[in-house]
Amino acid sequence: MKFTGKNVLVTGSSRGIGAEIAKSLAGFGLKVWINYRSGEAEAKAVQKAIQAAGGEAEVIGFDVSDEAAFVDAIKTIVTTDGALAYLVNNAGITNDKLAMRMKSEDFMSVIEANLKSTFIGCREALKTMGKKRFGSVVNIASIVGETGNAGQTNYSASKGGTIAMTKSFAMEAASRGIRFNTITPGFIATEMTDVLKDEVKDAFTAKIPLARFGEPKEVAEAVAFLLSDHSSYITGETLKVNGGMYM
Repeated sequence: MKFTGKNVLVTGSSRGIGAEIAKSLAGFGLKVWINYRSGEAEAKAVQKAIQAAGGEAEVIGFDVSDEAAFVDAIKTIVTTDGALAYLVNNAGITNDKLAMRMKSEDFMSVIEANLKSTFIGCREALKTMGKKRFGSVVNIASIVGETGNAGQTNYSASKGGTIAMTKSFAMEAASRGIRFNTITPGFIATEMTDVLKDEVKDAFTAKIPLARFGEPKEVAEAVAFLLSDHSSYITGETLKVNGGMYM
């Protein structure tokens, strides 16, 4: 995979899909900035794994929903490296409840953590990448942002909003040579899905044409493609990584 830029910030990359994205991008020669909110030890473990494999990584802790902290983090990266070439907005939370039992604060907490934080990241990336007239951003949404899901009104809204917002950023950024794309993972084998009961996993698997959950590496490689020079004529796109569950 060919990359013209030299570094990338991956939010929420201390574990799960984010950690796999960080490792994958480091494997392609990018310097990776590993972001965490509370899992410092896990973030440093990802850093050590990258370094042990011959890659370059820094750990940077901040809450993506804290606008000032996000802005300062990008300033730190630009001051240190001279630029921010790539951004992966991966950090997010869930707070599942049936809609009739969901309080406004339950709804807004997920919107703030998922959609607002992605907006901040995209906006600040556009500002700094615009100076170089180069850059690529990938936002991690979800299959439920396309299909909806019972018990996830807030999460679905945040991810559906991410898909639409990414297209708007892509339109505004194209004249500056900056690309914005979205990935919508389906059911991926992570710590979040490991806790599901076997019968629940079986029920979901039955709805997936490829008849299995995806692996974090499969999402990571899709991210790498959309960031890389190999997708230089792709912007505003939503790439589904869901085993055919939603086409």
